[in-house]
Amino acid sequence: MRLDELDYHLPREQIAQRPLDQREASRLLLLDGSSGAFEDRFFAELPRLLRGDELLVLNNARVIPARLLGKRAGVHSQPPSRATRSEHLTGKVEIFLTRQLDPQTWEALVRPGRKMRVGERILFGAGELEAEVLARGELGLRTLRFVSHDQHSISEQFERLGHTPLPPYIDRADETSDRERYQTVYAKHPGAIAAPTAGLHFSPEILEKIRARGGEICELTLDVGLGTFQPIHSETLEGHVMHTESYEIPVETAERIQAARAGGRPILAIGTTVVRALEDAALRAAESGSANLVLAGNAEARLFIVPGFRFRVVEGLLTNFHYRARRCSRWSARLPDGSTFWPPTNTQSRQATASIVMAIAC
Repeated sequence: MRLDELDYHLPREQIAQRPLDQREASRLLLLDGSSGAFEDRFFAELPRLLRGDELLVLNNARVIPARLLGKRAGVHSQPPSRATRSEHLTGKVEIFLTRQLDPQTWEALVRPGRKMRVGERILFGAGELEAEVLARGELGLRTLRFVSHDQHSISEQFERLGHTPLPPYIDRADETSDRERYQTVYAKHPGAIAAPTAGLHFSPEILEKIRARGGEICELTLDVGLGTFQPIHSETLEGHVMHTESYEIPVETAERIQAARAGGRPILAIGTTVVRALEDAALRAAESGSANLVLAGNAEARLFIVPGFRFRVVEGLLTNFHYRARRCSRWSARLPDGSTFWPPTNTQSRQATASIVMAIAC
């Protein structure tokens, strides 16, 4: 399938640059999976738009300050003294953490990448955090080993010195308020380098109203990484290789999913990261011959879902509008019943100004 088949018109002026004062004030585009009809609503209406017996699955990953601004120290440089600091700290470098390999080592995108050879060192802040380039990878990826030069741990240094990794379509610098607003209200486990954005619209009040109506809520953790937002460089979906992403499905979540399916209750994924984790775990369960619908535990999601994929778990999806066809979130173009939730291209450009789409396959 060619990428231009999945493209649509999205006016740049319709891309919000700052969050609304109230999370649930976003607009909602409701798609009936059986008829294909669209309806304009507001996210605050979500609890009463549900049947009331759904199982909602959330991604509780927490975004880390994954963007670091540093300066080259030079391959053979000695640690700078107070007198020579200005001579050493030249050549700005931007680091975007993408994947943790061990407590000290990360894969990262580095800019400018061509100048950052193996052995090059980067200093952050006043030199209290240092990184060394260990290896070069494809598409600008580098393997970096970090060292903290004071009493703070490496993760604490990231919190002190890092910036919120706002999406590329947000055309502004990050602000202090983004540390919390670019998180879901249920974010718990640090490790994601981008927010599971469908969940940003939930407030504690919305979650409580869903529970009050009889809905059940459970959680998993998928550390959002390059697999979610790395642009597609090939002209077809089949030519794209999707990066893996780490996830964990608790035993309790797997049991609730099993019970919901046995009871005929819809399973609603909050965001495409949840879809990827659940369907990857379901595929592993099927391949292993397990009687469980999904396998609990830790795993690496290697799944790349394209139209025609047979869904085993997810029966409904709540998702943000994704930014054009070069993003690999295009894999979620169809629901389990085969109905398209993706807005038709130019014929539905009015709906493309909504914030979020809910598609129910029923």
